[in-house]
Amino acid sequence: MITPMKNIIVLGGTGFVGAHVCEKLVREGWEVTLPTRRLANADHVKHLPNLTVLEIDVHDDAALNAAVAGQDALVNLVAILHGTQAAFEQVHVALPRKIAHACALAGVKQVVHISALGADALQPEKSPSMYLRSKGEGEAVLMQAASGAGAGIAAKVGFDLTILRPSVIFGAEDKFINLFAKLQQVLPLMPLAGASAKFQPVWVEDVASAVVRSLAGASAAASPRIIEVAGPEVFTLKQLVQLSAQLSGVAGGFARPVLALPQWAGRLQATLMGLAPGAPMMSPDNLDSMKVDNVATGQQPGLASLGLMASALQPIAQDYLNRNNAFSGLLGLRKRSH
Repeated sequence: MITPMKNIIVLGGTGFVGAHVCEKLVREGWEVTLPTRRLANADHVKHLPNLTVLEIDVHDDAALNAAVAGQDALVNLVAILHGTQAAFEQVHVALPRKIAHACALAGVKQVVHISALGADALQPEKSPSMYLRSKGEGEAVLMQAASGAGAGIAAKVGFDLTILRPSVIFGAEDKFINLFAKLQQVLPLMPLAGASAKFQPVWVEDVASAVVRSLAGASAAASPRIIEVAGPEVFTLKQLVQLSAQLSGVAGGFARPVLALPQWAGRLQATLMGLAPGAPMMSPDNLDSMKVDNVATGQQPGLASLGLMASALQPIAQDYLNRNNAFSGLLGLRKRSH
């Protein structure tokens, strides 16, 4: 007897993490629905088998309800790193509320929500940044709905909920390790705000695997469950900046000097970066987030609870930084000699 495919909708599936999640889901036999504001945003994943792209705005209640209808599970990866209080509220709090409502209407059985290390669903108001406060509030909304304690329709129908709290995520397409490596190719000195902030970088493939394992019921913890998704090593931001340069061959593999900025100068730098056109590299709210170490607390289950062993940063980053850097390795040596 052939087991029928399960239907799943992935919000934020066109992004860095989402593309890896979608690929793993189709490999596991899921029928994936991928909503996006613009069809062109899904060009890099639309070739995947058993994946349907919908051009909708997930913030539109009616459109979201219609898209969620008939789904067995939902994954939410929609998030922003920069923005106003209203923007964080819309994306990290109001959208989870709409998701809870849509899942209740459709009778969705499982929800996996990607949050962040440092978020606190119990006391979100104590978090130091708009980003972390809104992440915690969004968690609280979904946890309340999952337990059947929410208001309205969400109170009638609960669902199995897994909240994944990753540290900073690295991978070949990341905008973190790659960004610092590229900056040091052109800057003789790296002025750095928040240099002493701590991170526990986790590989994007491990995050995607955690999503799939959560849907498969790999965790023994009761729903709603929170899982801390972190790598095996802790680094300061300064160490990560230096490592990105070393692994990509900047300055012959010795990296650029890093100038750790005092708090006032770091906030000035972040403010100016936040005012620059395009997506900012850093904002004052990012600095506020870094007041809380972005590392696992050990108070919640980790990747091991899903049967996963966290991958180390250096060998993976070494590979993709070399591939992304035309001036590294033996070919780079030849180019630099001309």
